Amino acid sequence: MITKSILLIVGGYLLGSVSSTYLVGRLVSGKDLRRYGSGSLGGSMVWEHVGRRAVVPVILFDIFKAAVPVWLGLALGVATPVASAAGLAAALGHNWSIFLRFQGGRGMGTFGGVWLAIYPWGLVWMTLLLGIGWRLGDSAPFLLLSLLTLPILAHCTGGPAIVASLSGVMILITLLKRLESNRQPLPPPGPERRTVILHRLFLDRDVTSHEEWIRRQPKVQD
Repeated sequence: MITKSILLIVGGYLLGSVSSTYLVGRLVSGKDLRRYGSGSLGGSMVWEHVGRRAVVPVILFDIFKAAVPVWLGLALGVATPVASAAGLAAALGHNWSIFLRFQGGRGMGTFGGVWLAIYPWGLVWMTLLLGIGWRLGDSAPFLLLSLLTLPILAHCTGGPAIVASLSGVMILITLLKRLESNRQPLPPPGPERRTVILHRLFLDRDVTSHEEWIRRQPKVQD
């Protein structure tokens, strides 16, 4: 059982490391999306720099590459925490891909895949709040809000007790990835550095303007 659990978690990480965003960027537009906009390999960069039609398959792939290891683990009879860990490993692979020098996305789609497998209402709730944030022009704070409130929703709807733990781990992964920001350097110590850190943690970017951040172009085109 231990070997099976290890293989499941490692397999989840490797599957999560396959970046549909990177592949679509390269195949459809010839762009390395790590050099555009936020530098994050997620659906928003595909929407902004590749094409809107490509967003749906990218998001679906991100969801299912995290859901499949969880479903497989449950089907093989491993404990729910271990199956959930395989889904979280896919999120880690998505954020820090072994195939892309440990760069990647922000994990929202893969988090959704874990919820789809463990607590589908979690996916619905997260999608709802992210949709509200998108309509308001800034979904980053709403991801944190969805993860903070999901344990309450699970408690009220009779959801599994593991939701609280999963939400906590997802928040930690989110904050760590936002702070690390695909190794984009921070300003020198001082007020500007503190401002950028706060922007990263709560707004998932280095500047105040969301539009300015996601529409950045590389200095040297591909």
